[in-house]
Amino acid sequence: MAIRVMLVDDQVLLRTGFRMVLAAQPDMEVVAEAGDGAEALEVLAATKVDVVLMDVRMPRMDGVEATRRICAQGEGAPKVLILTTFDLDEYAFSALKVGASGFMLKDVPPAELLGAIRSVHSGDAVVAPSTTRRLLDRFTPMLPGSGGEPAGGEIERLTGREREVMLLVAQGLSNGEIAARLVLSEATVKTHVGRILTKLGLRDRVQVVVMAYESGLVRAGGGAV
Repeated sequence: MAIRVMLVDDQVLLRTGFRMVLAAQPDMEVVAEAGDGAEALEVLAATKVDVVLMDVRMPRMDGVEATRRICAQGEGAPKVLILTTFDLDEYAFSALKVGASGFMLKDVPPAELLGAIRSVHSGDAVVAPSTTRRLLDRFTPMLPGSGGEPAGGEIERLTGREREVMLLVAQGLSNGEIAARLVLSEATVKTHVGRILTKLGLRDRVQVVVMAYESGLVRAGGGAV
């Protein structure tokens, strides 16, 4: 079954361009469009969507609030992939915090965008691009309490190996790269990531990265504490 995609952007020309790129893919179908967050929520109430390509700076309701409301629906909610013009965008950072599964620049090469949509749809998250890492490095230190000692409570639920895996996820490594680094099978790494998500009550890898930064487990610049 084709991946059902929704385009949310206040610029009609941009939506047209994205629609043309996606329409050429045999495994993707643009099933809905909206010009702002409020319209997106209205359309989503009546349309089955797998992945939402969400602009962040829009009139009426911005992409951050729309993303928060979509992700708050819980299991079965569409995955949200943020698209923005700006490399270091506080709106995109806020959208990652409220549940977006990734962040891409609007001028990203089509092949990378298509790969990101497929990754998000499969349950993964787009955390490896350098833009996402720079985004986290830039804005996490501004959060109250961040940059201090690692948070106890929740992180302490992890085993030593799970904490090790979490650090590498936070540094943008894929399961395969983590497996090679720790001399484990990729299946074992996937199991560890699943346990981390469950223990910390997180939705996906992006939220693992955000928590690692916010807790101080990883400091701005990518270094482990």
